[in-house]
Amino acid sequence: MFNEVQAQRVVQPDSLAMNTDGIETFQSVSTLDPNKAALYAAVFPGLGQIYNRQYYKLPLVYGGLMIFGHYINNRHVLYNAFRNAWIAETDADPNTINPFGGRFGSASTLERNAEQLRRDRDNLMIFGILFYLVTVVEAHIAAHLIEFDVNEDLSFDVQPAMYSGDIYTARNIGVSLVFNLNK
Repeated sequence: MFNEVQAQRVVQPDSLAMNTDGIETFQSVSTLDPNKAALYAAVFPGLGQIYNRQYYKLPLVYGGLMIFGHYINNRHVLYNAFRNAWIAETDADPNTINPFGGRFGSASTLERNAEQLRRDRDNLMIFGILFYLVTVVEAHIAAHLIEFDVNEDLSFDVQPAMYSGDIYTARNIGVSLVFNLNK
């Protein structure tokens, strides 16, 4: 003989109130999918924050990307100018003219400046990509954290404290961290 097992479909509501042995608990279920938020943020910058309904983060995302873009472009333009000046200074053709007109000294100085600007540009590209990845991770984490309920029943207080010992020990000065969990 075998037992037939019937599967029941479980429907998860937006919020769930349970009563277990006289203790009532409340569990909130988020409607946001963290993986979808990360995918949206990866496809188009800021779209994950829009999906999470955190519109106030958009100026930070686009402002950061615009700042990185500006400085990458700036370093690239300067790198090309110094590289072209170095090439004009070191070639044997008398018809090519250094656009800086000798303001930076020798050809080795122009070469060093060009290499430094190239390194700066490349590092800014790496940091810009890291910033973009941080926005993707932030959208993923924010979608997870939205389901947490923070209310007035939880408080945190930092107070200075002074503890005095007995006659053989000195007074101690420190910081007291107080957590209040109200019911």
